[in-house]
Amino acid sequence: MIFQDTDTIVAPATAIGGALCVIRISGDKAISVCDSIFKGRKSLRDAKTATLHYGNIMDNDEVVDDVVVSIFRAPHSYTGEDSVEISVHGSRYIVQRVITLLTQHGARLAQAGEFTRRAFLAGKMDLSQAEAVADMIAASSHASHAIASTQMRGAYSDELRTLRDKLLHIASLLELELDFSEEDVEFADREELRQLLQTLRERVSSLAKTFSLGNALKEGVMVAIAGRPNVGKSTLLNRLAGEDRAMVSDIAGTTRDTIEITTNIDGVIYRFIDTAGLHSTDDKLERMGIERTEQALRKARIILWMQEVGDGAELGFTPTKEQKLIRIINKIDLVGDKSLNCPSDDIPTLYLSAKSGEGVEKLIEMFKSITNASAAYQGEVIVSSQRHYEALTQASEALHSALTALDTGISSDLLSEDIRQVMYHLGGITGEITNSEILQSIFSRFCVGK
Repeated sequence: MIFQDTDTIVAPATAIGGALCVIRISGDKAISVCDSIFKGRKSLRDAKTATLHYGNIMDNDEVVDDVVVSIFRAPHSYTGEDSVEISVHGSRYIVQRVITLLTQHGARLAQAGEFTRRAFLAGKMDLSQAEAVADMIAASSHASHAIASTQMRGAYSDELRTLRDKLLHIASLLELELDFSEEDVEFADREELRQLLQTLRERVSSLAKTFSLGNALKEGVMVAIAGRPNVGKSTLLNRLAGEDRAMVSDIAGTTRDTIEITTNIDGVIYRFIDTAGLHSTDDKLERMGIERTEQALRKARIILWMQEVGDGAELGFTPTKEQKLIRIINKIDLVGDKSLNCPSDDIPTLYLSAKSGEGVEKLIEMFKSITNASAAYQGEVIVSSQRHYEALTQASEALHSALTALDTGISSDLLSEDIRQVMYHLGGITGEITNSEILQSIFSRFCVGK
């Protein structure tokens, strides 16, 4: 669907059904459209920006609701356009009737994310900040909120813009060399250029490396609980959940499918997945459960491999470099004062009793150590968007290509092309370089009214 940015649009900006609901209007005719159905002490046409006005919404001679109207004149508004926010009572009937009156007097219903899209097009924010608005609304934990807040304030954008401006200066010097190609001159100092490209590549790569943490904090840290049947996986899941969510019995193979629970630990959402026991079986249902276990293991950021005291079972899988593996020796409540000998390998190992809870607090502290969210709370830039990660990765590859070209003494025009590719990918993050399909994809994820 094509956006028409000159129309006056309207939508509820808050949920319907509460004590109050805010209806947002934006566009050249926002104030006059609202004034046509508003009756207060004076006309809204003469109202100053950032002022509140009490009155009634009227349908001819009928009072629909008593309201408070907020006036924001361009460019001092969220969208950069004339905007009005009407606080009405939250009844679905009232909200729908007021919006119907507004559309009858010249407004149209807003599309998903259209208010924020207009803010982006008006230069009130760049594209990464606009995406952060959606992340802020969807934030389900302190950590995800902190990442979105830093991005929305522009710290991320400012850094990318600074990097891009430095490249733009270099590119302009290289382009200038092309104009004097017959005279064989160099306006861009090659050694200075190499140092700058190396610095940029290190920073871009560093930002890209934060994606693993950022995505985990945004979507929830996935923790897979794996092991042979009947080692206490479901008991541990219930202990971490604080309630009985998984069926527990002494019969091996009770868990035949993955069970997921989420819980907030120190401001971070963790997604704990209880998996079917890994073992050889001809049972079709058990086999299906084991296949889902293997899928969960591939996706998990943290893997808890559970064993019983005295059980020397091997892992049965190989974790990736990005995954954190913790061996859990369970059922220590059954061995009394018997000494516990740690395995000789270097896998972090923790002894606990999922049944009694002994040692579980130590496990939680290990989670906090592995998923260190302090950088997010301190306002450091952390990448949480797959789109941004891919753009940074491509920019890093283009920087590597530019450095290689520089070392081989390649011509200015080819070197300039590599640098333009870097600027293209960085500009795609902030929206300095974009297209309508990308904008449509990004803003379609927003709720109507934002």
